[in-house]
Amino acid sequence: MKHVNPQALIKDEFRRAEQARSRGNEGQARVCARRAAGIAAREYFTGRGQSIHTPSAYDLLNMLSEDSSLSADLRQIAAHLTLRVNEEFKLPPNIDLIFEAKKLCEELTNS
Repeated sequence: MKHVNPQALIKDEFRRAEQARSRGNEGQARVCARRAAGIAAREYFTGRGQSIHTPSAYDLLNMLSEDSSLSADLRQIAAHLTLRVNEEFKLPPNIDLIFEAKKLCEELTNS
């Protein structure tokens, strides 16, 4: 099986997220942002020697939000990425999951 570069996968997810947002599909943009962050989280944990047994980006983001070795800022971003939308399919104001997921990915891959 060919090894796929996680950075390339993350880049592809962000490209899909931006495309979805430009089409007005914010729900799909959020899904792609979460997937990108999940890929970075998996790399972060495996790079620290942790065995990961879940395929779920959501589970990995929850693990990040509880990781005391991360800054409060990064834990908050991970928590934002697991937020559920309200009845209008909206997140709280001032939360841009694509922007936040990019910041999280950058920080995790540089740690």
